Amino acid sequence: MKKFFVFAAFAVLALTSATVVKPVTYTMDAAKSTFKWTGKKVTGTHWGYIKFSNGSIATDGTNITGGAFTVDMNSIDCQDIPADKGADKLVGHLKADDFFGTAKFPTSNLVIKSATATTAGQFDVKADLTIKGITNEITFPAAITMDGKSLTAKATFKVDRTKFGIKYGSGTFFENIGDKAISNDFDVEIDIAAANTAPAAAVAPAAAPAKKVKKVQKAAVKAAPAKG
Repeated sequence: MKKFFVFAAFAVLALTSATVVKPVTYTMDAAKSTFKWTGKKVTGTHWGYIKFSNGSIATDGTNITGGAFTVDMNSIDCQDIPADKGADKLVGHLKADDFFGTAKFPTSNLVIKSATATTAGQFDVKADLTIKGITNEITFPAAITMDGKSLTAKATFKVDRTKFGIKYGSGTFFENIGDKAISNDFDVEIDIAAANTAPAAAVAPAAAPAKKVKKVQKAAVKAAPAKG
């Protein structure tokens, strides 16, 4: 009979020893994260970076549940043109009202609404993107890995600038602009490094439902050989 009570003890222990998966919020390291833009026109392309101001991704411990990022539009630069060859002129135009109007709209925001896992480490992300005070929903694939301590995320997607009121040089809205036409879409590549900055806490065992414990105990007693 001793064997059966040992079995019952182990069964109850197994039910009560499962760990609780707790929500984790990863805070972005802006210095280690990048936001790259690439714009295209008939005669070529230009690209550069915009600095992140802050950001975070929320999880339930396993799945992405939300997130928000802010970029400093006044930090926009151009990497493919030397400063003395016109980079400053281009950047000044990008900051002007024709484009991003950074004096009035110094930041842009991306807010994650959902992230659906497709395969291991791959997600389809749905988010609200706000530029120049105008918000549009966008979707894009992202590679995201996390281990409870750190998180990395990489994504590439296109943004139609005309949906945010940026129509300068668009062949859709202006006729006969020839080789001065600028693509409506610009490409975005983001590379995010984030960490769980919350104080470490012991993970408490999950209490097994009372009904399950009692059920195992009864099963063990029932299976025990009768005395005599």
